[in-house]
Amino acid sequence: MTTTDRGAPTTAGSTGAGVTVTRRPMADGRELLYFDDGGHAVVHDGVDHRDLGAAAEAGTMRLDVLTGEWVTIAAHRMTRTHLPSRADCPLCPTRDGGHPTEVPEGDYDVVVFGNRFPSFSGDAELDPGVPEPRAGLPDRPALGRCEVVCFSSNHSASVSELTRRRMRTVVAAWAQRTAELSATPGVAQVFCFENRGEEIGVTLAHPHGQIYAYPYVTPRTAAVLTQARAHARRTGGHLLRDVLHHEQRAGTRMVLAGEHWSAYVPTAARWPVEVHLAPHRDVPDLAALDAPERDELADVYQELLRRVDRFFPGVDRVPYIAAWHQAPVGEGRELARLHLQVFSVLRAPGKLKYLAGSESGMGAWVNDASPETIAARLREVAS
Repeated sequence: MTTTDRGAPTTAGSTGAGVTVTRRPMADGRELLYFDDGGHAVVHDGVDHRDLGAAAEAGTMRLDVLTGEWVTIAAHRMTRTHLPSRADCPLCPTRDGGHPTEVPEGDYDVVVFGNRFPSFSGDAELDPGVPEPRAGLPDRPALGRCEVVCFSSNHSASVSELTRRRMRTVVAAWAQRTAELSATPGVAQVFCFENRGEEIGVTLAHPHGQIYAYPYVTPRTAAVLTQARAHARRTGGHLLRDVLHHEQRAGTRMVLAGEHWSAYVPTAARWPVEVHLAPHRDVPDLAALDAPERDELADVYQELLRRVDRFFPGVDRVPYIAAWHQAPVGEGRELARLHLQVFSVLRAPGKLKYLAGSESGMGAWVNDASPETIAARLREVAS
């Protein structure tokens, strides 16, 4: 991929499936990438004329010496945009005569750009790497990347309602950004995710997701790697592969199975609605998927989201988080395996699962729904 300058747009070629990428600079120096569906050529010559000032600088990371985990302090996010009206949505296209948005074009397919209010920012290349956690470690700049992925220019769209071609473009964008960010010195792990619904904490209603490029391996991944190492020593197997095979053999928690992907509810599901999607082949991340795997993913991903939306009678759009767990860039990469986790905080129509005393205070989870019942319902509401 080539890097754009502040002059003409740079078309960076195809990501596969005919998807093309065009890079453009934003007014404050952030980068915007247009991912265009295959089958048509588009010139993106809109210019961001807003007076934004300089892009946000990195916050700080502090070590919690009680747990050995990093906490990012990003106080500038307190002023981020919160539930604007549709007319003021910053993720919609900039229409003729309308107020300028983050996308200076009248329409788009999929766009990715640097978050204006990032948890991690700055040039990750300047960071030689986060040292091992230890007491007395001084604050460190929270260097990394936070990007926004807009799935459609349609403010009211849902990911499950996108055309198959558009969903394939979204998959291509995830894969391209995973590859490029993973190759950036100082990045330890790339996380693609979507938050949907005010119950989740979403502050913008426009259909979008995010991508975080962390300068350290996240606590969830670090815990999985610890378990995977112990499993490998004990059995010689690969933990995440063996979990998939176990669920396929058991069958009681399986939700769907394709040629390249299978979905199941985990044995120890924590959420009232939770389902995992895993490729049949051992791959570390989205960038490593081949064309047939990406094509099928575009189908099964949307099917899972449609089933989640039908889970509760009378609820049209269930709030959810769709989280792609990818292998870290460096040490432990061979122990991890790509998989998706989709879950909801909704435990019944109009009722939420709160992370109360046991979960929030002690990290000890209690789930009121059995995984087998969750799986049965997700099978029942199949298209």
